[in-house]
Amino acid sequence: MVERRLACALAGLVAVSLLATACSTTSSTAGPTRTSAATTQWWVVALGDSVPHGTACNCTPYPQLTATDLSASTKKKILAENDAVGGATTSTVLKQLTSDDSVIGNVRKAHVVEIEIGANDVGYSSTCTTNVACYEPEIPTIEKNLGSIVGRVHELTAHKALVVLLDYWSVWLGGRYAKAKGEAYVNAAEAVTDEVNTVIKSTAKKTGSSYVDLRAAFKGPNYSYDETHYLASDGDHPNAAGHKQIAAAAETVIEKALHI
Repeated sequence: MVERRLACALAGLVAVSLLATACSTTSSTAGPTRTSAATTQWWVVALGDSVPHGTACNCTPYPQLTATDLSASTKKKILAENDAVGGATTSTVLKQLTSDDSVIGNVRKAHVVEIEIGANDVGYSSTCTTNVACYEPEIPTIEKNLGSIVGRVHELTAHKALVVLLDYWSVWLGGRYAKAKGEAYVNAAEAVTDEVNTVIKSTAKKTGSSYVDLRAAFKGPNYSYDETHYLASDGDHPNAAGHKQIAAAAETVIEKALHI
């Protein structure tokens, strides 16, 4: 987990039929305000760590796949900007949104912003090893920074982009790679992942963002399946099949939020 989650995924998109109406980013909150119907090009922007960045997959990362899939379903020209960074933490992304002119410019034009971040804040360490309590002091920081990240995105997008928060199937190694580390590692990985994903899901609810449950996408609705077939050979990042699975899950959530 030296470089646990690269890249941010910022994403922008909207359907033609929704251009003049408001839509819900979650089942209980109002969604982004649409821009002019004359707009012919839409942007999906990705923020986050090595997962949206596409580390170790030797493939097209999911933010770009999301844009391509949405282009096919909406018949619009939808492009992607992937500003995810290898090894990024929540502090990294927040700094990007306040001091990186290129990232700020991309977010300003976004209609959908995909954000997957937090795993590197609690990356496996030789100091804490499998002591879950040792990682817990980082959880409030993740919560605070993630809320600030979403708030900053809304400040930058006058048209109120749809923010999509994605969680993790595991913040450490997954599948058989985790099992090879022993039962204590597997149990600790699940516990720390629970804490990070709880923050991501609750932040989505509090900020009116959409939420993508990638643990369900990779491990099934009861989180009981082995996700190894979605992982690259490092056991940490998604392979090509994994990125396709993430893009499909994200597209479903986006289409539901925008009533496509």
